[in-house]
Amino acid sequence: MDRPIGGSLSRKWFGTAPLFDPTTAVVVREAPGPGAGNWVGACSAVYDDATDKFYIYFRYRRPRGVEPDRGFKCCIAESSDGIEFTDIWSASKDEFDTTSMERASLTKCLDGIWRLYISYVDPADSRWRIDVMEADSPAGFDPASRRKVITAGDVGLEGVKDPYVVTIGRKYYMLISYAAVTPEGASAGAAKLHGTSDAYNTGLVKSYTGLATSNDGLNFEWQGCALDIGTGWDAYESRITSVVYLPPAFNAFYDGTPNVEGNYEEKTGLAVSTDLRAFDRITPDGPAIVSPHASGALRYVDAVQMDSRILYYFEMARPDGAHDLVVSVVD
Repeated sequence: MDRPIGGSLSRKWFGTAPLFDPTTAVVVREAPGPGAGNWVGACSAVYDDATDKFYIYFRYRRPRGVEPDRGFKCCIAESSDGIEFTDIWSASKDEFDTTSMERASLTKCLDGIWRLYISYVDPADSRWRIDVMEADSPAGFDPASRRKVITAGDVGLEGVKDPYVVTIGRKYYMLISYAAVTPEGASAGAAKLHGTSDAYNTGLVKSYTGLATSNDGLNFEWQGCALDIGTGWDAYESRITSVVYLPPAFNAFYDGTPNVEGNYEEKTGLAVSTDLRAFDRITPDGPAIVSPHASGALRYVDAVQMDSRILYYFEMARPDGAHDLVVSVVD
């Protein structure tokens, strides 16, 4: 008896990404200390067939007042199997003259040059910004050589951070978490918005996902909102952190929280797009994936698509409230 080719296609299931089970995840890096506020994650992962290596960027964070605090160190590590990693590069927040670093996007360009698009708090105005560094390998980035990609002031916002960069054809698409002021925030003044160097954690902004595009990966043009905030569990924040492309659909994983109290403990939702310019949320009633521990935080998902499997890397709450960087492999 003949069977249809491609079981999912025969059922008319088009471009549906498989999900992962966080309870089976393997720890890649442990938090820098026990308890809430100690995190390692905000990762960006990629596989390079030229070197037959996996590379992953991640940052370490400690609670405010525990020195060195906030996002104090970022690293890049390499691996032959995508599970066991060895550090090959690191930088401290002092090298960026900043109070905190966050997510970056590690990208190999079409000409073989590596770029690291990194977000950090701008010392000039205490708003999050995005810069880029270039190198011949992931071990060669020099913070002193960084150049501006986009600042909050460039686009009239209160913060731009957590870039996620992909190349389609020869065009670069950057998804960005951006902070737009609320009516209450508009009358609060700069001191309340940026006095803590993190407007996202004030309750005076809402966090959306925006899109910027570029022909050269250096000069980006702002395109506007790609994913709006929701009305329920993701009403305060909707931050796309990665995309799995299974034609004809871009399956997006995004971080959400209903209020500012969950700003650092987001859960993961799902959205879909056919062009990266506009996403439809498909988990409006609640997150799709959560940690079984503590706050349930599971955030900053990134995915590396291989021929027969997807490696999902993410930051996840553990029983004591700290966040570890972990990986889950799905066939």
